[in-house]
Amino acid sequence: MSERDPRLEIARASRILFGLGVVDAFGHVSMRHAERPDRFWMSRSMAPGQVMPEDVIEHDLDGEPVSVPGTRVFLERFIHAELYRARPDIGAVAHSHAPSVLPFTVVDVPVQPVAHTCGFLHGTGPAFDLADEAGDGTDLLIRNADFGRAFARHLGEANVALMRSHGFTTVGTTLAQAVFRAAYTAYNCQLQMAALQLGEPRYLSAAEAAACDASTNGQVDRAWNLWVSQHADF
Repeated sequence: MSERDPRLEIARASRILFGLGVVDAFGHVSMRHAERPDRFWMSRSMAPGQVMPEDVIEHDLDGEPVSVPGTRVFLERFIHAELYRARPDIGAVAHSHAPSVLPFTVVDVPVQPVAHTCGFLHGTGPAFDLADEAGDGTDLLIRNADFGRAFARHLGEANVALMRSHGFTTVGTTLAQAVFRAAYTAYNCQLQMAALQLGEPRYLSAAEAAACDASTNGQVDRAWNLWVSQHADF
């Protein structure tokens, strides 16, 4: 199996996010198919920290497993499928329930970039609320295509979308970038929470956020290579 095999990459990404504490028994990551933009790679339904390359399967944009039909797949595969359908620029998606981010999904305090490594967070909007689309009484999961399309509309052109009482989702042009953004969203929320306890934070301006994001994007592989050596050296 080559170093660039998507099944290996997804397994590594899953292990990395678990090792960093961004996901636990729940959460998932995917990558668009390089030759078939109407398909994507994602593991079968299982804990991210246990994913191996052989657990990664090909899905179509209806969220159906096509390489191993009948496999038990994630309920929330529609997050991934509808984001790929809506935005051709997206090459990878990560979904997490990180505890540092959850509080920001239930209060009127927007997530804003505190650290220079988190410029990508500029423009993150209020949390997506499934109740606005489906009424009270859902389990808050994006469990069908209609919910996925509503979530994709909410994300718009942003890099990150919060989800009320649920978690957050990051996107990137590459898998390494989506993973980096998931890890650093959780990191930024820790810093922002600490800063709010001290006073009113000074956040990155729009221009600073854009400049920082451009600079950091050139360093994503440094983080990825470190994390592979720490959490997914296979």
